[in-house]
Amino acid sequence: MEPLYELVDLIATNPSQFPDQLSYLISRSPPPSASRFSRSHLHSLLAIARFIATAAASPDPLFTEPTPSPKSVVLDFLRSLSLQPSSWPQPFNLDSVSSFLNEFVGYLSAAANADPGFACEVGDVVGDTVSLSLGIFLNGKDESGLCKAFLRAVSGSDLPVGGKDVERLVSLLVDEVVIPVAAAPASPRDCAASEISSTQSSPMSAVAAVSSSNGNGNSGSYSNAGEASSPGSNSNVSTQALVSNGGGLGNNLRQQVGSFEDESLESLEKQEIACKILTRLLEEVTIENKLIEQVRLLARKQVQSMPGFLKIRKRDWNEQGQLLKARINAKLAVYQAVTKLNIKSLESLDSKSKPSKKLWLETLVSFTEASEACLISVWRKMNMCEELFSSLLAGMTHIAVTKGGQQLRVLLIRLKGLVLTACAQADTWGTSQRTILQTVLNTCCKVIEYGWTTDRAPIDTFIMGLVASVRDRNDYEEQEGEDKQPVPVGQLNLIRLLADLSVSVNKSEVVDMILPLFIENLEEGEASTPSVLRIRLLDAASHIASLGFEKSFRETVVLMTRSYLNKLSSLGSAESKTSAPEATTERVETLPAGFLLIASRLTSTKLRSDYRHRLLALSSDVGLAAESKSGRSGADFLGPLLPAVAEICSDFNPSTNVEPSLLKLFRNLWFYVALFGLAPPVQGAQTPAKPISGALNSVGSISSVPLQAVNGPYMWNAQWAAAVQRIAQGTPPLFPQVVSSVKWLEDELELNALHNPGSRKGSNNEKAAVTQRTVLSVALGGRVDVGAMTTISGVKATYLLAVAFLETIRFSSNGGILNGGTSLTASRSAFSCVFEYLKTPDLIAAVSQCLSAIVHRAFETAVSWLEERRSDTGNAAQIREATLCTHACFLIQSMSEREESVRDLSVNLLAQLRDKFPQVLWDSSCLDSLLFSVESGSSSALVNDPAWIATVRSLYKKVVREWINKSVSYAPCTSQGLLQEKLCKANAWQRSQQTTDVVSLLSEMRLGSGKNDCWTGIQTANIPAVMAAAAAASGASMNLTEILNFEVLSTGIVSATVKSNHAGQISGMKSLFSSMGGFQRLKSIGSTEPPEADKVVLMNFFHQLQQFVTASEKGGEVDKALFRQTCSQATAFLLSSLDTDSKSNMDGFSQLLRLLCWCPAYISTANAMETGVFIWTWLVSAAPQLGSLVFAELVDAWLWTIDTKRGLFASEERLFGPAARLRPQLSPGEPEDLPERDPVEQIIAHRLWLGFFIDRFEVIRHNGLEQLLLLGRMLQGTTKTPWNFSRHPAATGTFFTVMLLGLKFCSCQSQGNLQKFKAGLQLLEDRIYRASLGWFAHEPEWFEIKDVNFAPSEAQSVSIFLHYLQNEKADPPQPDVKGRENGSSLVDENDKYHPVWGQVENYAAEREKRRQLLLMLCQHEANRLEVWAQPTNPKEGAFRLKISPDKWVEYARTGFSVDPRIALALVSRFRANTHLKAEVTQLVQTHIPELRTIPEALPYIISPKTVEENSTLLQQLPHWAACSITQALEFLTPAYKGHPRVMAYVLRVMESYPPERVTFFMPQLVQALRYDDDKLVESYLLRAAQRSDIFAHILIWHLQGETCGSEPVKDATIAEKQAAFQALLPAVRQRIIDSFNPKARDIFDREFDFFDKVTSISGVLYPLPKEERRAGIRKELEKIELNGDDLYLPTAPSKLVKGIIVDSGIPLQSAAKVPILISFNVADRNGDPHDIRPQGCIFKVGDDCRQDVLALQVIALLRDIFQAVGINLYLFPYGVLPTGPERGIIEVVPDTRSRSQMGETTDGGLYEIFQQDYGPVGSPSFETARENFIISSAGYAVASLLLQPKDRHNGNLLFDNEGRLVHIDFGFILETSPGGNMRFESAHFKLSHEMTQLLDPSGAMKSETWTRFVSLCVKGYLAARRHMEGIIYTVLMMVDSGLPCFSRGDPIGNLRKRFRPEMSEREAANFMIRTCTDAYNKWTTAGYDLIQYLQQGIEK
Repeated sequence: MEPLYELVDLIATNPSQFPDQLSYLISRSPPPSASRFSRSHLHSLLAIARFIATAAASPDPLFTEPTPSPKSVVLDFLRSLSLQPSSWPQPFNLDSVSSFLNEFVGYLSAAANADPGFACEVGDVVGDTVSLSLGIFLNGKDESGLCKAFLRAVSGSDLPVGGKDVERLVSLLVDEVVIPVAAAPASPRDCAASEISSTQSSPMSAVAAVSSSNGNGNSGSYSNAGEASSPGSNSNVSTQALVSNGGGLGNNLRQQVGSFEDESLESLEKQEIACKILTRLLEEVTIENKLIEQVRLLARKQVQSMPGFLKIRKRDWNEQGQLLKARINAKLAVYQAVTKLNIKSLESLDSKSKPSKKLWLETLVSFTEASEACLISVWRKMNMCEELFSSLLAGMTHIAVTKGGQQLRVLLIRLKGLVLTACAQADTWGTSQRTILQTVLNTCCKVIEYGWTTDRAPIDTFIMGLVASVRDRNDYEEQEGEDKQPVPVGQLNLIRLLADLSVSVNKSEVVDMILPLFIENLEEGEASTPSVLRIRLLDAASHIASLGFEKSFRETVVLMTRSYLNKLSSLGSAESKTSAPEATTERVETLPAGFLLIASRLTSTKLRSDYRHRLLALSSDVGLAAESKSGRSGADFLGPLLPAVAEICSDFNPSTNVEPSLLKLFRNLWFYVALFGLAPPVQGAQTPAKPISGALNSVGSISSVPLQAVNGPYMWNAQWAAAVQRIAQGTPPLFPQVVSSVKWLEDELELNALHNPGSRKGSNNEKAAVTQRTVLSVALGGRVDVGAMTTISGVKATYLLAVAFLETIRFSSNGGILNGGTSLTASRSAFSCVFEYLKTPDLIAAVSQCLSAIVHRAFETAVSWLEERRSDTGNAAQIREATLCTHACFLIQSMSEREESVRDLSVNLLAQLRDKFPQVLWDSSCLDSLLFSVESGSSSALVNDPAWIATVRSLYKKVVREWINKSVSYAPCTSQGLLQEKLCKANAWQRSQQTTDVVSLLSEMRLGSGKNDCWTGIQTANIPAVMAAAAAASGASMNLTEILNFEVLSTGIVSATVKSNHAGQISGMKSLFSSMGGFQRLKSIGSTEPPEADKVVLMNFFHQLQQFVTASEKGGEVDKALFRQTCSQATAFLLSSLDTDSKSNMDGFSQLLRLLCWCPAYISTANAMETGVFIWTWLVSAAPQLGSLVFAELVDAWLWTIDTKRGLFASEERLFGPAARLRPQLSPGEPEDLPERDPVEQIIAHRLWLGFFIDRFEVIRHNGLEQLLLLGRMLQGTTKTPWNFSRHPAATGTFFTVMLLGLKFCSCQSQGNLQKFKAGLQLLEDRIYRASLGWFAHEPEWFEIKDVNFAPSEAQSVSIFLHYLQNEKADPPQPDVKGRENGSSLVDENDKYHPVWGQVENYAAEREKRRQLLLMLCQHEANRLEVWAQPTNPKEGAFRLKISPDKWVEYARTGFSVDPRIALALVSRFRANTHLKAEVTQLVQTHIPELRTIPEALPYIISPKTVEENSTLLQQLPHWAACSITQALEFLTPAYKGHPRVMAYVLRVMESYPPERVTFFMPQLVQALRYDDDKLVESYLLRAAQRSDIFAHILIWHLQGETCGSEPVKDATIAEKQAAFQALLPAVRQRIIDSFNPKARDIFDREFDFFDKVTSISGVLYPLPKEERRAGIRKELEKIELNGDDLYLPTAPSKLVKGIIVDSGIPLQSAAKVPILISFNVADRNGDPHDIRPQGCIFKVGDDCRQDVLALQVIALLRDIFQAVGINLYLFPYGVLPTGPERGIIEVVPDTRSRSQMGETTDGGLYEIFQQDYGPVGSPSFETARENFIISSAGYAVASLLLQPKDRHNGNLLFDNEGRLVHIDFGFILETSPGGNMRFESAHFKLSHEMTQLLDPSGAMKSETWTRFVSLCVKGYLAARRHMEGIIYTVLMMVDSGLPCFSRGDPIGNLRKRFRPEMSEREAANFMIRTCTDAYNKWTTAGYDLIQYLQQGIEK
């Protein structure tokens, strides 16, 4: 039910906000006519009732028509309430029903009390239900007990009871409930008269009787007091008469007992319930007098029978044991109910009539008799009897207070007897009987308070009578010898009661009546021979004195002081050796407790000051008197006073001007504390205190006491040590001038006066002096040698020891905070006291050394105190941090002191404090002190000292520079936020001098990690994520090209100005709203009251922020400037509302804070996150108290991004970057649609966010345990599963930054604040290692974004993580308390199972192996990313692994044990490592079942060797995950011999992908038919053709193109296979055509017929003369009709042909053929059908286009790779399709012209042509064209390196209208070249002189454009190497195709060599750089252009 109640309480705070939740609760309640209730019904009813009670003052929320209101639901339930068992859920016992009814009725009572209208409704319904229940209950038909449970619930609550038949209900209760009344021994009136007279005649008779019944009066059991009463006791007369022999009253007693025993327990329960309900009825409704009179008579008789019942002895009952107790309890409960009923029944009487007065008086007398009977009853210790007694006294008080007059006087007369009787009971205050006496005390107080103003005389008489009762028994002290009687218990209790009465009433007149008697009795007695009475009187007097009435206070304190000194004066006398135990009690307990009580309760400043002097003077006197005594007397007498001294000094401010007299008293006190060893140890640990000894003459040398006090263990009471610590907080510096050499002699005499003349420790005792100097040296930690103290006398040594104790204890007690108010300022630092000694002039050398040592000892103590409290949380943590900052602020201020030694010491201590507790760097008060207190610390007397001012200012500047530099290096975000806050303080900046100082200081500081480094090493601010966050926090634009360097001051002033403007806007808006009366216009349009400004603004911000989130979720773009402005305004509004006292909008402000934290996470863009970091830094800097709230929301938001898989946690495969975009061609997996939002943008957002978290971690790691635990929760959630993370390569730096934060967090386990969480931190560290290793479970990828600093920051992020990992302690974890290592403590000892690593044999050894593997992988990754970040850096092999083969094997095994994919990825990282590959192969083949889902493991299963051996490993292939298409192509090559299992797997892979995806590899699939002995490939092609018409068409065209005749082959076997292959092609083609359905056949016929006609034009033109061929083309084109709108270009199936441009036909030059160029109007198949564009195609006849297809396939793969990686390289793989034997279609590259054509129309080279076409050099259009040329040249440079295309004359180089280069005509690739393969073109790619003019204006390969070109080439080459195998497999399948490129050499082997797989990334990059350098303006390139110009006329 607790969660449900929490929900209800939340709803009740604002019901209008949660109507749906409330409606849900109502819907779960029972329907109005329900006959059965379920548990759900009852729970809902309780929740609704709780809601009504909690939200009683709120209006009912509005519901739709079918939904009833909560109140109507409750009333309907009451009306239909069934008290039959069948209506309640089963099993639901009577206790459960009772519990439900009690809780339900309780809620209804609360609701009814708050709402009178609802009370009336409830009363009517409840009255009817009560009547029904009573009828069942009273007739004995309530077998289930449900009616009784309901009636008890109603009778025990304040629930109104009404209804129409109230009077009938009263009659029923009166008539049906027969309450038997036993006969009383006498009439009430006679009894009353006799009791009154008796009490008046002998007030102490009752006391005496009870006392005598206890024998000699000692405290003991009083259970049989009623059975052995004295004849003198008037209260027992009736009982004595009842037990007389021979009948009479004896028979009457037996009749009473019999009548009581005749009542059953059920009858008693009925009587109790009836009386309670009658009482409720009398309270709620008006009843006729007749019925009330019956009730009154009934109640009176019961009350009159009460004394007789209570006086019956236990033995007179026939029943005994538990049955008797149950009966007594039930009867007493009835009497209690009757008591209340009796009072209620009398209230309707006329108070002025005599009969009513008589009744009231009789009732008072009856209550008094019953009360007296309770006190002496044998049952008085029962709780029910105590409650009855309380009810009776409450009734008596009610009568006296409401009626007054005679009733008051009668009550006071009878009350005295009750008081004395109650006090007479033994041990009243120590047992349960205290309740009775407390009740008596409360009654007395109420009566006195009432009568004090109405009838004072009887009150005074009453009090004086009680006081006189104390005096009556004092004659016992006059008794001598053995007959002396002990003090009666009643008298002791009466003294205690009078003291408590004085305190409770708190009136000086009452004190004046009581205290003089106490004082008189104390002064009359012999103080040296105390008694129990004296102790009690002293205790009572101290209680009265604590009230603070000056006269009584002074009298009591003087008396107590004199008594305490008397005890000391009697020490050593003969009498003291035989003194009673009370002597020790008085000295050790009573008097010290009295002193402490007075100190703790005094409130008057005047009296507290006076009392402080008195106590300190007493302590000084006690010390002086006890110092000469032997043994432990000094400590034994001074120690008990210390708690009182501590209490009276608790509010004393030692930093104020202290009177010399008081200062001397403080000095004397500490002198004796040091002398007697009362201070807690300052060197050793304090042990539990020894018990206090009552004997003063204990053994032990006094000289050893101080030494033990220094080293411990503590010898005295632990309370004394605590008191000394408290005293230290209020003690001023102890006369610093005492140590001045000028006043040395004078002060020597003064200190000697503190020794008693008889003491052996005076100044003349050199032995004592040596002892004191030795102790002093020990106390100073040995900083000052004893030999250096020879000039210090013994008393001076004691004085210095006292100073050492004092100043050390100040810090050990509470961290060194002095008394002085609630706010912590620098003046309250205890350093303000300890520094005072250093300011003393003319110090001798030894003393100076000692004082300096004291300062350092105090500082060490302060540091220890702070370190011990690192793990504190909540308020304790706040106290710790406030203490730390108080000390830091004081040290800062002390830097402006006049004394150079003080300044230097302050700087030194401040630096130590800052280094040990870095959190002070970001404390606002410390920064204020640093920036703005340089002038405030100087006094007016020193202003005219320029040298001093210059020195101090220079010192401040140095410290501030170091301070800010250090803070920025740790947490640049928070540091900037704080600086901005300081700059926002306009009033501080109006001080010109300070402004100048601060501006000049900050202007010299820069934040950066570039050339202007202001810190060294791997600091937090060097982490790229932190730097990016710092740029965002600064308010600067997040231009990542500049974030590495920006000025602190300039950005701080800009951001501070922006913040101030927003704050001013909010303030102005609020003022305007308030001045216009809350915009009364809003009220006029229907609002009942003007809205609050805060609510209006809150709703506006909610709406705006929600709009941003909605727009982002819909894929829209969020306006950066508007979002930033809105968030900034909302932040300013939130901060401006923190100081308001109004709590009405707390929910709204909380919601606004939540939105400000969550909106950037929802939007998840870099711009939004930049704004988020800015406002979050603003919030935590301007309002540190919001730090935990902001951090909690951010952690929740971070975890939400994990759940929703955003950014760094976008773990879906489609977001894995390049690999996802290359599916399924080059990467395994199903192709998926690209995400709507760029995942990289979200990753960068996470990067910024993470930088803020790291920044905050550095701030909170030492002091914010709550926030650290929140961060731990975030990291545990982040690393819970290693596959949470995105594997996008752009996430590399962010991922390792998260891991770095995790390791930094785990390092906190050595700190005190997280030592309790070592197991959790060890688990987190294991998770971090697991996640970090898991990052390397995928093959390494590259990725590029436009930001030029992104790649360097990624490399730097990994390098910093690597650096931290290398410097992390490699030692195994320390063992825990059970002797196990921390990590292995997580391992289950039974099965050796670790929650992260699984089965573990040796945790430490395996941990080190994993660490070494991670180090190696991170090193490789860092160097790999470094190459990508700096591709043109020529340094060779900065990272060349020198690892032994055995180590590689260990790496493989370790990685495989963590995740098999890690071992597989290792091979991809180190391709040339044969040892690694061999080990991984073995591991894969022995763990096959675990790897079936990993396609990358397939090459280790399928190999030519396993195929040759027909290995059983191949049996696993049916279960293996699908690989990529290029991987599958490899398995189709002859090396795998068409193995059935391999072929089946390959075809399954092909079947798993859409046919459109496989179409790209159609040439390879056609070649696979060569080796398709089992017809498996053919069957796949047929099935795929049926699934896709386009697949079928492309396949047919390739089959037709493959039927061209090939060169004759000498090998007969090969010739035979070639012939079989050529015969197969037409058959397959025909089978495909035959499988078409009618629709597919129709499309096929029209498509092929159309393009066959176009292609055949070439044959028609061949006979025509050249000048007629163009007209012939037009003529033929006009004959061709476009049959249908679904025809498409064969080279581009996505382009639908909309028509032929008949005028576009152009015949092209060819030696023996007539290729033609024809343009078509085409539209995108999936685009706008009206967007029609021209597309030219060349139709060739007589040319084999298949080699161009292969080359363009490789170029297309490279293009896809570059696009997937994000490299800005341009390739244009135009479409080429062979459509028949030596026939084909080639797409025309649009908007291009060849370089040769450009030379025909323009003189000059490319440089001049670009200037003509695009403008002058440096113009935007020219530079754009140059950039396009660079990216296209670099793209084709990479492609040319791999393909080796030759014949690169200017006719084969095209340039489009944007300046991009396109290569065409790939007739010579791989190993072939023109001129009989003479390979004249020796450069890997063409880079002619004119091209280098554009690429390298410098002509020396030193320009930025050349560097960019080379960088792009390197990156393109590195990206291509990653997919080397896929490219090679694509080419490999074409080896047997008969293409010319495979006619010579080793084309595949050489292609693999050009990828340089044996090289590292840096070596490969350098190879590419050398390749570019080699191609630069190579002479063979120019020579070949010259040859082509001379032979072919192609322009060069």
